[in-house]
Amino acid sequence: MGEISVKGQDLNRLLADSTKRYGTPYHQAFAELAATHRGRPPAEIVPLLRAAADQALLGFTGADLREQAEAISTGRPYTLRVTVT
Repeated sequence: MGEISVKGQDLNRLLADSTKRYGTPYHQAFAELAATHRGRPPAEIVPLLRAAADQALLGFTGADLREQAEAISTGRPYTLRVTVT
């Protein structure tokens, strides 16, 4: 399970918000990768997740991204604990 802290005004970077638009929300990019990259090597997925996190200005650690990539690769659920500050 990963963890991230996000300021309340920046929550739209992580989740879709119909009132604000800041590029592609990270959860949408993650879902798209999960739908298209299952079974692919995690090493191939990590740079794509890093690009999505960078675009959304979210500070995931390398370990978080590797864990997410492994979940996408294997098709297992991934839990992210979000703290809104």
